[in-house]
Amino acid sequence: QVQLVESGGGLVQAGASLKLSCVASGRSSSTYAMGWFRQTPGNDREFLATVLWTGAAETYYADSVKGRFTISRDNAKNTVYLQMNSLKPEDTAVYYCASKRSRTEIGVYFYARINDYENWGQGTQVTVSS
Repeated sequence: QVQLVESGGGLVQAGASLKLSCVASGRSSSTYAMGWFRQTPGNDREFLATVLWTGAAETYYADSVKGRFTISRDNAKNTVYLQMNSLKPEDTAVYYCASKRSRTEIGVYFYARINDYENWGQGTQVTVSS
């Protein structure tokens, strides 16, 4: 079992930046990918970005955040980051990180569905004021 703990959320003004962190512990050595999602009240959890845990750290982003958000990893620290720039009020949400244990589909490298990920953190609140 992998435990994930997010941090770095907070209250910022529109246009500001925040960097979220997610530290993995437990059996994190058997990880294929890490992802970031967000959720607002009454809505489904929305995929933001994912990074492969081995190799060249390939990344994949949702169109809604491409160019503003950057996902990265530090394997030595078992940590994945989400750098968020030019924040907008509509970015207000609870942000979650998630881990995926293994590649499960032939020909698929990046996973963006909630059910693709086995482990989730407790979330960190990001609030962007106008």
